[in-house]
Amino acid sequence: MLHRRIYQFLIIFLLGVTLLFGVKYLFGLSDYVIPSPFDLKHTLGMVYKSYGMDVVSTLTVAIIGQVVSIFMALMVGILGRQTTWFGSFIKVAAYNVQAYPIVAIAPIIFILFGDGFFSRLLIAAMICYFPILLSVLGIMSEPVKEIEHFYRITGRMRWQLEVKIRAFENIGKLTTVISGSATLAMAGTIVAEFIAANAGIGYSIRIALYQSDLSKILVALFLIGITLAVYQGLLEVAGNLIRRGWTGGQ
Repeated sequence: MLHRRIYQFLIIFLLGVTLLFGVKYLFGLSDYVIPSPFDLKHTLGMVYKSYGMDVVSTLTVAIIGQVVSIFMALMVGILGRQTTWFGSFIKVAAYNVQAYPIVAIAPIIFILFGDGFFSRLLIAAMICYFPILLSVLGIMSEPVKEIEHFYRITGRMRWQLEVKIRAFENIGKLTTVISGSATLAMAGTIVAEFIAANAGIGYSIRIALYQSDLSKILVALFLIGITLAVYQGLLEVAGNLIRRGWTGGQ
């Protein structure tokens, strides 16, 4: 599964770069506009170490932000699962916060907390958590009627057991959503770094953009993609192990 993720990314990236070079030579564009394959190879050898460290920094923030967003989504989803006034209030509040675009909220975050680690983490978590929240709300709001009915008529139903039953019945959906949210966590971190941060691969992309250096941007995109492919592959492997553990290996 991990190898498949990497192969798929490499195929997509190579197709994109081939298309870019095709446009370059078809329209006779200069190396200043679109770099040649030699320039791209030279830039890769020159910056891959520093950009690799930047990607690790970005991935670290993205992973922590994803974990925070998962806990936030689980907390809101569990509190908002009931069709009560409080449950409805929790869901409406979560939806309203997400209604504001991150580019409008980001300046406030940077003004209050500066351009360091915490601002990047907060933006990553905010972008990542909403899709997880929607899935958790959908799962936790849908009763597993046969099983829950048994525990209710026997007087053994508690809210903790209700949450466990619904999570167990939808463990495949949960692990898939969590794996997919890694992309949003990474994207959120890069957006934060691109807007105003002073570290990470998003910051390096911003510098390369100011320099009009497409070679560096392509190298950064390659490193981001390959790192994200590995991370998502590992999440999928972990998700399969969790599913097998919960279902007794079936």
